[in-house]
Amino acid sequence: MEVEGRESEGPPSHSDPSHNDLTDSLSPESPVPVEEVVLVDKQAVTKLTEGLLSHYLPDLQNSKQALQELTQNQEILLDTLDQEVTKFKECNALLDLNSLFTEAKVYHNKLVNIRKEMIMLHEKTTKLKKRSLKLQQQKQKEALEKEQQREKELERERQLIAKPAKRT
Repeated sequence: MEVEGRESEGPPSHSDPSHNDLTDSLSPESPVPVEEVVLVDKQAVTKLTEGLLSHYLPDLQNSKQALQELTQNQEILLDTLDQEVTKFKECNALLDLNSLFTEAKVYHNKLVNIRKEMIMLHEKTTKLKKRSLKLQQQKQKEALEKEQQREKELERERQLIAKPAKRT
């Protein structure tokens, strides 16, 4: 569209040689496209532009304001979501801590039970060692008594054996 530069010109006359070329080029046999020339008054363009702007500008400004508000609300929502996610992570961490403490209690109880068993086993082994020592001492005593008894019997047999009298 050519607007400026042709405002003062009037419509093309039939005597214009370029116009004849245009009408000739409009024939259906012509494969070359024809450009349409429209002449518009500058003042009309200005008024149309102002009218278009005055008609659509308030709506566009309202839309711009609404989009800015939506953007701010989205940012606020994103921040809130981030905070909620952080809270959930903390809750999960607390649950993990609780499970760790529960597990620690279980293992502590197991350790206490093992310690009790070890103390009990130590006491039993100490008693068994004492009993074993007593039994060993008793066997030694019995063996010693048997040996003494046997020696007494041997001595008695020796004394009972007849001794020939000495001749003088």
